[in-house]
Amino acid sequence: MTARPGLPSFDYVRASALDEVTRLLEEHGDEARLLMGGTDLFVRMRDGFIHPQIVVDVKHLPGMRDILYDEQTGLTVGAAATMNEVARHPAVQTHYPLLAEAANSVASYQVRNRATLGGNLCNGSPAADTAPATLLLEGRIVLYGQNGEREVSANEFFLGPGATAMQAGELMTAIRFPVPPAGSAGRYLKLGRNKAGDLAIAGVAVFGFPDGTTSGYHFRIGLASVAPVPLRALEAEEVLAANPPGDETFALAAEKAMEAASPIDDVRASAAYRKAMVRNLTLRGLREVWAQMS
Repeated sequence: MTARPGLPSFDYVRASALDEVTRLLEEHGDEARLLMGGTDLFVRMRDGFIHPQIVVDVKHLPGMRDILYDEQTGLTVGAAATMNEVARHPAVQTHYPLLAEAANSVASYQVRNRATLGGNLCNGSPAADTAPATLLLEGRIVLYGQNGEREVSANEFFLGPGATAMQAGELMTAIRFPVPPAGSAGRYLKLGRNKAGDLAIAGVAVFGFPDGTTSGYHFRIGLASVAPVPLRALEAEEVLAANPPGDETFALAAEKAMEAASPIDDVRASAAYRKAMVRNLTLRGLREVWAQMS
């Protein structure tokens, strides 16, 4: 058995300002890569998938690791905040437990000490564990480029496998979440090949809160690892809005969530198994969220 190759040679720059980062990205283009946690970057470099000439460390820039909560404006998470920092933060645990649960499901404890919320999102992976929670909590992605700062809603951010709305020369600086509705509850349920440390075979997030719809409650459902992008199961949500909460409604919504999935066969699971697990996890998630709210 041969050893894995080491990292290729590259220039390392610890950036001191956002404008320095955008300048380096403009100068070096695809030859530059940004470093926050490095849990994906260094693996891809080691395995020969990418060969950057320059790696720009952005995790020390002001605000990149901040986690700030305001009762009026909501939560702002710096893109370089680690998964363990997000999952353990008192404001996240109190007001955004769905996000805390999703962050705590990523890989292993050791990896979560390095892996970042921004990195998990900006890779554009369909299997990103924090993506469904970000969708359901109506997160907005903060991007910085040569024209300054702009925001993109999570619903518009994921474009395809490995593709996002980030433009050339931009970096993600933060994710902003509005104040969640009163009385809300959420769950993220992840199925992997083992209990911890694996990519999701299927991931389902459920978020619910009381409102003025026909059913008296509003539910949102997010899916991971079962389509080209993380997505909302909108038809399932419509079923839940139009019918009274209960097992019959939940079962119908779970079927609609399964229909929204368009997974592939791969070495980890078949498409048919993934679709079945979307149905099962959605039904379980709806029951558990309903139990929390009722």
